[in-house]
Amino acid sequence: MNPSGLYAHYIDEPETPRPSPLVPPLCFSMVSPGVYRSGYPLEINFPMLEKLKLRTIIYLADTDYLDENITWCQRHDITVHHYRVPSVREPFVENDPVAIESALRVLSDRRNFPLLVHSNKGKHRVGVLIGCMRKLLQKWSLTAIYAEYMRFAGEKGDADLEFIELFEPKSLGDVPEDSRQEWLVT
Repeated sequence: MNPSGLYAHYIDEPETPRPSPLVPPLCFSMVSPGVYRSGYPLEINFPMLEKLKLRTIIYLADTDYLDENITWCQRHDITVHHYRVPSVREPFVENDPVAIESALRVLSDRRNFPLLVHSNKGKHRVGVLIGCMRKLLQKWSLTAIYAEYMRFAGEKGDADLEFIELFEPKSLGDVPEDSRQEWLVT
């Protein structure tokens, strides 16, 4: 037996390079074909996101986009729609219906796809927008919407769920028929 042990034959073999792992952002998930959700993407997540060939990012937060994210988006020709939406803090800070309505217009137009919706953690603000999308554009039941919201956000979020239930936009604008996503219920 070789004095260096049973596995000595592995030492002399050249190492084959291993591909870098693809690391998704926090709370990453596909919402519908061409629509994804997550928490804030970090540099470690960029290789994975590049595989999606994103055209658009909807960023829901009251903080500025990091310079490295701006540079990465510019390098990959990704349009960023930044809605300065603060985190809901009842009873003082509520969801912004104007921002949600505007973001829904972006979501309803397939020319923006593939698209990533993200906030800082990918839970509450993203959950509100996706919940409104499910209700208004896909005609999901409130029970299904609430279950999806809770899967990402947990128990906190009564104000968000109430907002989703009561939200009725003035207008989502007219997206041309040939630009509507196929899952869009009209």
